[in-house]
Amino acid sequence: MKSQKHNSGDLAPLNVNIEKSVVESLEIMCKNSDLSRDEIVVIALKRFISSHADYMGSSPETDE
Repeated sequence: MKSQKHNSGDLAPLNVNIEKSVVESLEIMCKNSDLSRDEIVVIALKRFISSHADYMGSSPETDE
């Protein structure tokens, strides 16, 4: 995963208000890795998106 290039292509700003403890954890993760704040956020959001396709309106069909 460290060799993967994250956060490439067209970029757009995102300004959010989140819990202070989450921000503090993000800063610790940045210090303990070679990843920037932006890279960690985009990785986390991509993982969330892939786990929640239903939020994108494209969840797989299931047998009822």
